Amino acid sequence: MSNIPDFHGPHVEPPLDGHVSLTWYDPLPRAPRIRVISHTCECRETTYELCATAGQGFVRRTDRAAQTVRETEWTLTSTARRVFDQILHGEAR
Repeated sequence: MSNIPDFHGPHVEPPLDGHVSLTWYDPLPRAPRIRVISHTCECRETTYELCATAGQGFVRRTDRAAQTVRETEWTLTSTARRVFDQILHGEAR
């Protein structure tokens, strides 16, 4: 048994009726390092990461079934955190 505890991030709630449709972009190499602030549980096909770099934030979406990685627009980290929270609660996709 490993000494490293299992870590599961939060699960994303199903989308609510009338949820916000986010625009997702192909990632561009804009910064040498990106820090993941928070992430959803790896047990799902689609995972989301709240990322920060160079004073900005964005949400990264990885769809393992489709083998795609997409990002929201880069914005203030506080705005990206609100978008990540909306995704978690099913208010945005």
